[in-house]
Amino acid sequence: MSWRNPWFDLTMDSWRLAAEAQTVIALRMMKMAAGGAAAAAEAELMVSEKVRAAAEVQAQFATSLLTGAGHHAPKRAIAHYRRKVCANRRRLSRRSRST
Repeated sequence: MSWRNPWFDLTMDSWRLAAEAQTVIALRMMKMAAGGAAAAAEAELMVSEKVRAAAEVQAQFATSLLTGAGHHAPKRAIAHYRRKVCANRRRLSRRSRST
């Protein structure tokens, strides 16, 4: 048995996701403030990514529940969103440095 509290771990993972998401929000706001075709493309990408990620997490939740691993669903959902947020942070940081 682990000495770590799963609720504490879930809380910390949620906090990390929120902090990382704030960085992505700031990077996206800077890109959109610049305007132009790049801003419009970013807005479209943002919406499509959010819809896709939500559908993927719903499928993960359903799979977790159907396989009897529903207790893992929240941690898996946060991990999924963190991967997406980190990928966006890398992509947006790379582009903002090159412009």
